[in-house]
Amino acid sequence: MKKLTLESKIKDLYQNPVGHDALYKVLMQLGLSEKLITNAFVSNLKLKTIAKVTRKQLGDSFFDALLHLVNMEKDVPFVSKGEITKKWWKEAVFYQIYPRSFYDSNNDGIGDLRGIIEKLDYLADLGVNAIWLSPIYDSPNDDNGYDIRDYHKIMKEFGTMEDFDELLNKVHQKGMKLIMDLVVNHTSDEHEWFQKALHDPQSKYRDYYFLREQDALPNNWTSFFSGSAWNHYEKENLWGLHLFSKKQMDLNWDNSHVREDIIAMINWWLDKGVDGFRMDVINYISKENGLPSGNETIGKMMGYTGIEHYYYGPHLHEYLHEIHKNAFAKHDAFSVGETPGLGMKMAQLVTGEEREELDMIFSFDHLETPGHIRFENYAYDLNYFRDYMIEWIENYGNNCWMSIFYNNHDNPRMISKISSKKEYHESIAILLAVMQMTLKGTPFIFQGDEMGLVNYPFSSMAQISDVESKGYYEEHIQTQSHEEVFKTILAGTREHTRVLLPWNKKFPDHHQGLNQTMNENVYKAYKELICLRKSDIQLIYGDFNVLNKKKDRFTYQRNDYLIDCNLGEKQQKAYPIDESYECIFPKKVVSDKLQAYEARIYRKRG
Repeated sequence: MKKLTLESKIKDLYQNPVGHDALYKVLMQLGLSEKLITNAFVSNLKLKTIAKVTRKQLGDSFFDALLHLVNMEKDVPFVSKGEITKKWWKEAVFYQIYPRSFYDSNNDGIGDLRGIIEKLDYLADLGVNAIWLSPIYDSPNDDNGYDIRDYHKIMKEFGTMEDFDELLNKVHQKGMKLIMDLVVNHTSDEHEWFQKALHDPQSKYRDYYFLREQDALPNNWTSFFSGSAWNHYEKENLWGLHLFSKKQMDLNWDNSHVREDIIAMINWWLDKGVDGFRMDVINYISKENGLPSGNETIGKMMGYTGIEHYYYGPHLHEYLHEIHKNAFAKHDAFSVGETPGLGMKMAQLVTGEEREELDMIFSFDHLETPGHIRFENYAYDLNYFRDYMIEWIENYGNNCWMSIFYNNHDNPRMISKISSKKEYHESIAILLAVMQMTLKGTPFIFQGDEMGLVNYPFSSMAQISDVESKGYYEEHIQTQSHEEVFKTILAGTREHTRVLLPWNKKFPDHHQGLNQTMNENVYKAYKELICLRKSDIQLIYGDFNVLNKKKDRFTYQRNDYLIDCNLGEKQQKAYPIDESYECIFPKKVVSDKLQAYEARIYRKRG
């Protein structure tokens, strides 16, 4: 990949994987077509011309920062159109468990490992064959377990290591896999490493973190949980970097001893028999040397100042490959990385099988429609989800593999985002399930999806315990009314997917009166669709062909299967099917029209 300068053209920038993804995201957020920059006139404009025209809006240093970022990537993605390598994790249906709210076995208001053990038969009956556990490690619980105090202990509220060992054994006895959450961009400030780093200047752990002895802020980076990304320790006269909460201190991955200790910990769990890990914000582990201040314009565009210096850092590929080689490859373990900010081209460079870095990633670009953010009250347009899926499935390559999900512990419920009208919620839930189980990629169900759950009707900030939402409230209450801020929080808070599931008998005080129940029709649909996916490899490795992508319509083929989806409220005439096909989902079809949010699956006879 040649080095880009201001003499380079727009088309040169678009051919660079980082430049491509950056421009694509800008166009997407502005709701503009890719043709705007791929046409002959614009694509041949020099960057210095664009810089001159936009200097007033973007500032003098914007393009310098952009060129510095894109020039760090020397490789180009390899896109294979050949045969797909078969792997168990491509054929699996994953189920994410958020332990705190899954099942409370001892009625203390907190879900636990014994509760998960009790529900293994439920999960097996549903048909899932792989479980992902959100963090269960010892933690002060500032960010619901994503602030780890001891990687080798279980949080007391969840149970004991003996409970975990029993859970792991029973999962395997049922022919299922179990992956855990790997949180290694940061540790809790109560972790032994950080305590020694903070209090002993001569400790080897001082360099395990980003601790700076100076009077002023080291740089202008901001935290994802509001405010500066630096915490000041007055007694020690030190500044400590935390991209998330003040109790989540970033590790210095450039220190080889950090990497050795982390890899040893990973191997400790893999030796126990864990089948792999979901890797929390794993693309943030490589920070640019010297931690330079972020470009203010990029900060405003991205929402976080400094992000260009770590979301795709200079040693990311090197460190991911090191983890793979020294831990995952030795155990034939599975890795899926949470990689916020990475577009398709960058994703290809971390998931391509030939690169031996990650097996799969979670890309989040499909969770909000263009021009919108999570903390915003708007109606999600499923036409965008359709277009996103088509783009990735057709262009990602057969050497890469997608994850397919709508919900997780960090987002509100997708059903509620699509429509506030209760009469459509069941149909939307089943529609989402149909697409998830028939598109090309691995489905990740989040607990409660199969129950048809929607957002929880919180009535006050007293019911919100999420550190991110509380930080958002404190930041915005200065300039907005309580009603305005709370309405926005209700639209985007992570708390919606963190309340106890309906089958729990006792709820924490702030969740008393929970009125959600399992929707049996949605559950039966999920069970039937999971069984269908597992019964025919065509729905996993088969071809993907789009037949109809007009407004509010998504019709596609997977070899012998034809899937017809109505993405809106209005009735639409069903796709014309001849006698060689039979409708297998739903079992009964009473009209030649698709009802609001209805989906049908047809299969060739014989």
